[in-house]
Amino acid sequence: MSLIVLLILLPLVGALLIAPAPEKSAKQIASLVTLVCAGVFLALAARFDWGNGQNDQFGVTWEWFKPLGLSFSLAADTITMLLVGLTCLLGPICAFASFTAIGERCKTYYAWLLILQSAMVGVFFARDLILFYLFFEFTLVPMFILISLYGSDNRKYAAVKFFLYTFTGSMLTLAGLAYVAFKAHAVSTSSDWTFDFATLEQTARAMSPVEQKWVFFALLAGFAVKVPIFPVHTWLPLAHTEAPTAGSVVLAGVLLKLGTYGLFRFALQMTPLAAYEWAPFLGVLAVLGIIVAGLICWVQQDIKKLVAYSSVSHLGFCVLGLFALNGIGISGSVLYMINHGLSTGALFLLIGMIYERYHTRDFRKLGGLASRMPVWSFFMVFFAMASVGLPGLNGFISEFMCLLGAFQAGGEHHWAPSALFPGATTDSLLPGATFGALGPWFAAFAALGLIITAMYILYMVGNIVWGKFKAPGHDDHANGHAHGHDAHAEHHSALPRDLSPREIGVLVPLAIGCLALGLYPTPVLRALEKPVQQVVAKVQRDVQSASVAEAPPGARVIDTAPLGVQGTIVEVRVFNRHGV
Repeated sequence: MSLIVLLILLPLVGALLIAPAPEKSAKQIASLVTLVCAGVFLALAARFDWGNGQNDQFGVTWEWFKPLGLSFSLAADTITMLLVGLTCLLGPICAFASFTAIGERCKTYYAWLLILQSAMVGVFFARDLILFYLFFEFTLVPMFILISLYGSDNRKYAAVKFFLYTFTGSMLTLAGLAYVAFKAHAVSTSSDWTFDFATLEQTARAMSPVEQKWVFFALLAGFAVKVPIFPVHTWLPLAHTEAPTAGSVVLAGVLLKLGTYGLFRFALQMTPLAAYEWAPFLGVLAVLGIIVAGLICWVQQDIKKLVAYSSVSHLGFCVLGLFALNGIGISGSVLYMINHGLSTGALFLLIGMIYERYHTRDFRKLGGLASRMPVWSFFMVFFAMASVGLPGLNGFISEFMCLLGAFQAGGEHHWAPSALFPGATTDSLLPGATFGALGPWFAAFAALGLIITAMYILYMVGNIVWGKFKAPGHDDHANGHAHGHDAHAEHHSALPRDLSPREIGVLVPLAIGCLALGLYPTPVLRALEKPVQQVVAKVQRDVQSASVAEAPPGARVIDTAPLGVQGTIVEVRVFNRHGV
């Protein structure tokens, strides 16, 4: 059996094994299954040709119903492998982290957690549109159940809002993809339908700019909500705050990446003309998300809600890098998908550990935890710095690449089709500029988000880690303020202990990942070079073709070769001021 099929089936088998098992055995079964999945992924990664990652590998295709084009088609490329690796890493971490957090209905909880992992892995491996959409939509069901059954006080409302927002957007996305499938069937010489990614991509790229625009908006309706992009982000903070700890980790680590993955896989590659035309609009929304969500974080009193809003801000950088439409921006965006899952997932775990002990997430009720929980405080400071983007940790390199990609994109002023930029001309190409429709101003305003992020993260750490100890039901008897030795000893013995070996064990892999990707991201960036360059070349080729078709008479076109992942220039069009 193919290893990619095994990665989808194993969690489902685990869920079936949990059903007849005793209640107390559910967490052991789930932990074992997720560890086996991680081992299977390592075996798959060892066999994967990372130097040829732009092409699909390990392809599996089973025909369901040929006349309707339904097939079980799976494959893996570099982007898929990185995101599946993140999913398989977070799987056992979430299972082990839930041992003490979930005390009732454990079988239901762990079974749905495994089913959710299977669906997420299926989304990334799918190479058939119908199969992709089935996996994509089915992820809503386990998360809805996890939030509504195991969340906080307002969990029912949060679960319904999460489901309605994401499901409504996905229906519009399905309509856009169905239109592309209809167009493919209309031009096909065969009577059979097809939902193959490659075939639909070719069909979509051949559509007119107007058709691409409407399909792009349909894709954006679903994937923008999933990311989420400002201003359709309002479901996320509530869902994060009300979800159980593992639910928040999965939501931040993987589920939000389904949206950015969809933008990369479909919006950029199926509708490149529309992506180029509307890149400035998406860039503005991304910058607004970075700044507005950051300012909202600054005034939060709930630690978990602060980290939830920070996801909106961080993923704004991810979207900005994608729509820079150059190598460095898209590579930074994909790397950001991984880095955000590591650092933000770890912050949610740390907040959950505190909530288990003190049953509060309120800034005003917590403080000075370093004096009682030094190990927890060490990890909190470490992952907070990773989230801020401290050089040497994982957040820095991906944020820098997204900003640099936006800065370079559109520093030249391409002559473009009149439908996109009426009357646009250019006399020169600025040094260091690449293809794109953004530019230095987008990077400058987005960079303000780095300052805002540092302010609210450091404010949070300063309040809950340093200073005099305070927590619900506990007085500060540290630093010589006890009224007597016996009273101090009795009070101290009643305090929850610091992190257990199990809790440390779930945080260490994430810390290693943050440090490794911060100090030496080169292997990942090298693996991304060819896949990203291929996508950039597709967008540039199509924009170039549209530009040639609409170029004024006498235009002189100079074509240059791709310059690699750090910047690609496909063409330079030189005009005088009269458009000649």
